[in-house]
Amino acid sequence: VHRARQAGVLTIVDGAHAPGQIPLDLSSLGADVYAGNCHKWLMAPKGAGFLYARKEVQPLLEPLVVSWGWEPEQTTLLSLDTARVSPFILQHEWQGTRDISAYLTVPAAIRFQEEHGWPRVRQECHALLRYAREAIGELTGLEQICPDSEEWYAQMAAFPLPPCNAGELKRRLYDEYRVEVPIIEWPAPGQEGPEGRRQLVRVSVQGYNTREDVAALLRALENLLPDKSSV
Repeated sequence: VHRARQAGVLTIVDGAHAPGQIPLDLSSLGADVYAGNCHKWLMAPKGAGFLYARKEVQPLLEPLVVSWGWEPEQTTLLSLDTARVSPFILQHEWQGTRDISAYLTVPAAIRFQEEHGWPRVRQECHALLRYAREAIGELTGLEQICPDSEEWYAQMAAFPLPPCNAGELKRRLYDEYRVEVPIIEWPAPGQEGPEGRRQLVRVSVQGYNTREDVAALLRALENLLPDKSSV
Protein backbone atom coordinates (compact mmCIF):
# COMPACT_ATOMS: atom_id res chain seq x y z
CA VAL A 1 0.00 0.00 0.00
CA HIS A 2 2.84 2.38 0.86
CA ARG A 3 4.63 1.74 -2.44
CA ALA A 4 1.37 2.16 -4.36
CA ARG A 5 0.74 5.50 -2.65
CA GLN A 6 4.23 6.67 -3.63
CA ALA A 7 3.52 5.68 -7.24
CA GLY A 8 0.11 7.37 -7.28
CA VAL A 9 -1.73 4.04 -7.53
CA LEU A 10 -5.16 3.65 -5.92
CA THR A 11 -5.35 0.66 -3.56
CA ILE A 12 -8.58 -1.33 -3.20
CA VAL A 13 -8.41 -4.28 -0.81
CA ASP A 14 -10.83 -7.22 -0.89
CA GLY A 15 -10.50 -8.08 2.79
CA ALA A 16 -13.46 -10.43 3.09
CA HIS A 17 -11.71 -12.97 5.31
CA ALA A 18 -9.60 -10.66 7.47
CA PRO A 19 -12.01 -9.29 10.12
CA GLY A 20 -12.07 -11.74 13.01
CA GLN A 21 -9.30 -13.97 11.60
CA ILE A 22 -6.31 -11.62 11.86
CA PRO A 23 -5.74 -8.29 13.66
CA LEU A 24 -6.93 -5.49 11.39
CA ASP A 25 -6.06 -1.80 11.75
CA LEU A 26 -7.37 0.15 8.78
CA SER A 27 -5.53 3.33 9.79
CA SER A 28 -2.18 1.56 9.90
CA LEU A 29 -2.88 -0.34 6.69
CA GLY A 30 -3.58 2.91 4.86
CA ALA A 31 -5.47 1.41 1.91
CA ASP A 32 -7.57 3.83 -0.09
CA VAL A 33 -10.60 1.52 -0.11
CA TYR A 34 -11.21 -1.60 1.97
CA ALA A 35 -14.21 -3.94 1.92
CA GLY A 36 -14.64 -6.57 4.63
CA ASN A 37 -17.22 -9.17 5.67
CA CYS A 38 -18.44 -9.65 9.22
CA HIS A 39 -20.37 -12.88 8.63
CA LYS A 40 -17.28 -15.01 8.16
CA TRP A 41 -14.70 -15.06 10.96
CA LEU A 42 -16.40 -12.40 13.05
CA MET A 43 -19.48 -14.68 13.09
CA ALA A 44 -22.15 -12.02 12.54
CA PRO A 45 -25.14 -12.99 10.34
CA LYS A 46 -24.89 -13.11 6.56
CA GLY A 47 -25.33 -9.70 5.00
CA ALA A 48 -23.16 -7.89 7.53
CA GLY A 49 -20.12 -6.17 6.07
CA PHE A 50 -18.48 -2.78 5.71
CA LEU A 51 -16.94 -0.42 3.19
CA TYR A 52 -14.11 1.85 4.29
CA ALA A 53 -12.64 4.67 2.22
CA ARG A 54 -10.07 7.31 3.10
CA LYS A 55 -11.61 10.78 3.13
CA GLU A 56 -9.43 11.87 0.22
CA VAL A 57 -10.92 9.20 -2.09
CA GLN A 58 -14.51 9.15 -0.85
CA PRO A 59 -15.71 11.48 -3.66
CA LEU A 60 -14.64 8.80 -6.18
CA LEU A 61 -17.22 6.32 -4.89
CA GLU A 62 -20.83 6.30 -6.02
CA PRO A 63 -23.60 4.23 -4.36
CA LEU A 64 -25.16 1.32 -6.24
CA VAL A 65 -28.52 2.24 -4.71
CA VAL A 66 -29.62 5.86 -4.87
CA SER A 67 -31.74 6.77 -1.86
CA TRP A 68 -32.49 9.66 0.48
CA GLY A 69 -28.90 10.73 0.98
CA TRP A 70 -28.06 11.13 -2.71
CA GLU A 71 -28.46 14.93 -2.74
CA PRO A 72 -28.98 15.84 0.93
CA GLU A 73 -28.82 19.56 0.26
CA GLN A 74 -31.91 19.28 -1.94
CA THR A 75 -34.12 17.09 0.25
CA THR A 76 -36.15 17.89 3.33
CA LEU A 77 -36.87 14.22 4.12
CA LEU A 78 -33.78 13.58 6.20
CA SER A 79 -34.33 13.96 9.94
CA LEU A 80 -30.66 14.62 10.73
CA ASP A 81 -28.17 17.43 10.61
CA THR A 82 -26.60 16.90 7.18
CA ALA A 83 -23.89 19.43 7.98
CA ARG A 84 -22.47 17.04 10.60
CA VAL A 85 -22.55 13.89 8.44
CA SER A 86 -20.17 13.28 5.56
CA PRO A 87 -21.64 13.00 2.03
CA PHE A 88 -19.97 9.57 1.80
CA ILE A 89 -22.06 8.21 4.69
CA LEU A 90 -25.23 9.96 3.53
CA GLN A 91 -24.96 8.52 0.04
CA HIS A 92 -23.96 4.96 0.96
CA GLU A 93 -25.52 4.19 4.33
CA TRP A 94 -29.21 4.39 3.46
CA GLN A 95 -30.19 1.62 1.04
CA GLY A 96 -33.91 2.06 0.66
CA THR A 97 -36.00 -0.59 2.44
CA ARG A 98 -33.18 -3.09 2.95
CA ASP A 99 -33.33 -5.01 6.24
CA ILE A 100 -30.50 -3.70 8.45
CA SER A 101 -30.88 -6.35 11.17
CA ALA A 102 -27.60 -8.06 10.24
CA TYR A 103 -25.70 -4.78 10.56
CA LEU A 104 -27.08 -4.18 14.05
CA THR A 105 -25.68 -7.48 15.34
CA VAL A 106 -22.04 -6.65 14.61
CA PRO A 107 -21.34 -4.92 17.97
CA ALA A 108 -22.65 -8.02 19.77
CA ALA A 109 -20.39 -10.26 17.66
CA ILE A 110 -17.38 -8.09 18.53
CA ARG A 111 -18.27 -8.17 22.23
CA PHE A 112 -18.68 -11.96 22.12
CA GLN A 113 -15.14 -12.42 20.85
CA GLU A 114 -13.77 -9.90 23.35
CA GLU A 115 -15.50 -11.71 26.23
CA HIS A 116 -14.27 -15.14 25.14
CA GLY A 117 -10.59 -14.35 24.65
CA TRP A 118 -10.62 -14.68 20.88
CA PRO A 119 -6.88 -14.12 20.32
CA ARG A 120 -6.36 -17.38 22.22
CA VAL A 121 -9.14 -19.07 20.22
CA ARG A 122 -7.51 -17.95 16.97
CA GLN A 123 -4.19 -19.44 18.08
CA GLU A 124 -5.89 -22.73 18.93
CA CYS A 125 -7.61 -22.75 15.54
CA HIS A 126 -4.31 -22.10 13.78
CA ALA A 127 -2.70 -24.97 15.68
CA LEU A 128 -5.54 -27.30 14.64
CA LEU A 129 -5.24 -26.19 11.02
CA ARG A 130 -1.49 -26.77 11.18
CA TYR A 131 -2.21 -30.32 12.37
CA ALA A 132 -4.59 -30.78 9.42
CA ARG A 133 -1.93 -29.47 7.04
CA GLU A 134 0.65 -31.95 8.33
CA ALA A 135 -1.76 -34.87 8.29
CA ILE A 136 -3.07 -34.19 4.79
CA GLY A 137 0.49 -33.68 3.56
CA GLU A 138 1.49 -37.07 4.97
CA LEU A 139 -1.55 -38.65 3.34
CA THR A 140 -0.91 -37.20 -0.13
CA GLY A 141 2.87 -36.92 -0.08
CA LEU A 142 2.56 -33.62 -1.95
CA GLU A 143 4.54 -30.43 -1.38
CA GLN A 144 2.60 -27.64 0.31
CA ILE A 145 1.94 -24.40 -1.55
CA CYS A 146 3.30 -22.07 1.14
CA PRO A 147 5.66 -22.09 4.13
CA ASP A 148 4.41 -23.28 7.52
CA SER A 149 4.07 -19.83 9.08
CA GLU A 150 1.33 -17.62 10.55
CA GLU A 151 2.47 -15.01 8.06
CA TRP A 152 1.08 -17.24 5.28
CA TYR A 153 -2.10 -18.66 6.81
CA ALA A 154 -4.19 -18.22 9.94
CA GLN A 155 -7.41 -20.26 10.21
CA MET A 156 -7.91 -21.16 6.54
CA ALA A 157 -5.56 -22.77 4.03
CA ALA A 158 -5.59 -24.83 0.84
CA PHE A 159 -3.71 -28.15 0.59
CA PRO A 160 -2.80 -29.94 -2.68
CA LEU A 161 -4.52 -33.21 -3.60
CA PRO A 162 -3.62 -35.93 -6.11
CA PRO A 163 -5.32 -35.55 -9.52
CA CYS A 164 -9.03 -36.12 -9.06
CA ASN A 165 -12.50 -35.06 -10.15
CA ALA A 166 -13.07 -32.04 -7.89
CA GLY A 167 -16.85 -32.00 -8.20
CA GLU A 168 -17.22 -35.73 -7.58
CA LEU A 169 -14.87 -35.67 -4.60
CA LYS A 170 -16.78 -32.78 -3.02
CA ARG A 171 -20.08 -34.59 -3.56
CA ARG A 172 -18.85 -37.86 -2.05
CA LEU A 173 -17.27 -36.09 0.92
CA TYR A 174 -20.67 -34.67 1.80
CA ASP A 175 -22.99 -37.50 0.73
CA GLU A 176 -20.98 -40.34 2.25
CA TYR A 177 -19.16 -38.66 5.15
CA ARG A 178 -21.14 -35.46 5.83
CA VAL A 179 -17.98 -33.40 5.42
CA GLU A 180 -18.59 -29.98 3.89
CA VAL A 181 -15.36 -28.60 2.42
CA PRO A 182 -14.51 -26.79 -0.84
CA ILE A 183 -12.46 -28.69 -3.43
CA ILE A 184 -10.77 -26.04 -5.55
CA GLU A 185 -9.25 -26.35 -9.02
CA TRP A 186 -6.34 -24.10 -9.87
CA PRO A 187 -3.95 -23.88 -12.84
CA ALA A 188 -0.79 -25.87 -12.23
CA PRO A 189 2.46 -23.89 -12.55
CA GLY A 190 3.80 -23.91 -16.11
CA GLN A 191 0.86 -25.85 -17.54
CA GLU A 192 -2.13 -24.80 -19.62
CA GLY A 193 -5.52 -26.25 -20.47
CA PRO A 194 -7.84 -28.55 -18.45
CA GLU A 195 -5.09 -31.15 -18.03
CA GLY A 196 -2.92 -28.50 -16.40
CA ARG A 197 -5.23 -27.93 -13.45
CA ARG A 198 -4.58 -29.20 -9.95
CA GLN A 199 -7.00 -29.82 -7.13
CA LEU A 200 -6.78 -28.48 -3.58
CA VAL A 201 -8.89 -28.92 -0.46
CA ARG A 202 -9.56 -25.66 1.38
CA VAL A 203 -9.85 -26.27 5.11
CA SER A 204 -11.28 -23.67 7.51
CA VAL A 205 -11.08 -24.03 11.30
CA GLN A 206 -13.32 -21.88 13.50
CA GLY A 207 -13.71 -21.80 17.28
CA TYR A 208 -16.41 -24.48 17.23
CA ASN A 209 -14.32 -27.01 15.26
CA THR A 210 -12.55 -29.85 17.04
CA ARG A 211 -9.80 -32.35 16.36
CA GLU A 212 -12.55 -34.91 15.70
CA ASP A 213 -13.78 -32.77 12.80
CA VAL A 214 -10.34 -32.82 11.23
CA ALA A 215 -10.10 -36.58 11.86
CA ALA A 216 -13.39 -37.07 10.00
CA LEU A 217 -11.98 -35.20 6.99
CA LEU A 218 -8.79 -37.24 7.10
CA ARG A 219 -10.69 -40.56 7.22
CA ALA A 220 -12.83 -39.49 4.28
CA LEU A 221 -9.86 -38.39 2.17
CA GLU A 222 -7.98 -41.57 3.01
CA ASN A 223 -10.89 -43.66 1.78
CA LEU A 224 -11.69 -41.61 -1.32
CA LEU A 225 -8.39 -40.40 -2.72
CA PRO A 226 -6.80 -43.78 -3.54
CA ASP A 227 -9.74 -44.66 -5.82
CA LYS A 228 -8.70 -42.46 -8.72
CA SER A 229 -11.27 -43.96 -11.06
CA SER A 230 -14.18 -42.65 -8.96
CA VAL A 231 -12.86 -39.27 -7.83
